Parts: sequence; C-alpha cells; structure tokens
Amino acid sequence: MADLDALRARFARALESARGGAGGPDPGPYADHLLRRWQEPRRHYHTVAHLTAVLDHVDELQAYADDPDVVRLAAWFHDAVYLPERSENEERSARLAERALPEAEVPGDKVAEVARLVRLTVTHDPADGDRDGQVLCDADLAILGSPPSAYAHYTAAVREEYHFVPADAFREGRAAVLRQLLDLPRLFRTPYGREHWEATARHNMRGELEMLSQPVPPSS
Repeated sequence: MADLDALRARFARALESARGGAGGPDPGPYADHLLRRWQEPRRHYHTVAHLTAVLDHVDELQAYADDPDVVRLAAWFHDAVYLPERSENEERSARLAERALPEAEVPGDKVAEVARLVRLTVTHDPADGDRDGQVLCDADLAILGSPPSAYAHYTAAVREEYHFVPADAFREGRAAVLRQLLDLPRLFRTPYGREHWEATARHNMRGELEMLSQPVPPSS
C-alpha cells in the first residue's frame, strides 16, 4: 500500500520549492485532490503505486534535471486525468495543472514548464538538451526495464484497465505502442536510464511483442 501521508509531504515539498518558499495556499488540499484522482477505481496500473514509482525514479535521476521539483510536480499531474477510453488524457492533465498551480501561487513560467512536461508524455520523445523532459520520460518508462515478474504484473494491470477492449483489438493496439517505442533510437535519455534500464526494457518489450503476435487459442 502506498503511504499517502508520505506522498502528501512529497507534494508539499515540491510545491513549496516551485513557488520559491514564499507563502501561499496550504498544499494539502491540492495533494488530496490529486490523490483522489490517482485512486479512482477504474485504475489498475495508473495508480498511486505508479505515481510513487515515478517520483522515486525522479529522485534517482534528479542530478540530470534542471529543476527537479518542477519535474516532480509534472509527475503528480502527468496521469491525473486518466480515462482509458479517451485519447486526450495528457492534454486534460496538462490543463488541470494550468488551472491548479496558478491558484497555488506557482509562478507562471514554472506552471508552463509543468504543463509542457505533462504533454511530453504523449510521445516520451524529449529533445536533446531537454533535461527535465528526459528525466520525466525516463522515470515514467522505467517500468519497462523492470525484472520479468514486475513487467508481467505491469502488462496484466494495463490489460485490466482496457478490459472493455476486445482481445484482438487490444493486441493490435498494444503491439503498435510497443513498436512505436522500440523504433525510438533510445528509450532512455539520461545516462542512468540508458545504463540501468535500456537493454532490459527492449528485451521485455520484444518478448511481449512476440507473445502478442502469436495466434489466440480458440476458446473451449
């Protein structure tokens, strides 16, 4: 189980840093609103466990970021709106950040950067030199480089989120996502990500793609 109090404290630290330590509204209600979203019953992978993992990976990668706390805020918002049947979740999540963070007295340039980072998770393809984008995308994709048992749990949870999609359509769509990622010259852009996750992630994804390409056995 995720430690919600610890998550609230992490959000408060990131928010207070982003607004320069100046006074402002209590971070608590903002954290609670986001946590309610991350705990929606429709979620099976995009849960507080995923949020915690992404924040932990941002901590691992923070030396590569220009503004780690802005990246942390982007992690909080990047899947805050999540409806599996909709295609504009990242855009709606970015717009949520653009509404909430000014109210929380985060400066406009940092609000814009959080929203930009959230939108970047559509492609996970940050530009060279986009240090904050590289850190967020690597942190979000780190699950791909996990050990086989964790990767299998991840793929099962993703399938459960898309339970309403027929098996053949899901396999086709999932395979397309995997091919898009595998076609990237590099999945991970930080030196840490390339060293620790790249090879395992490609092995995991190729194995999943091979499994998806096998015929579905007829139901009895």
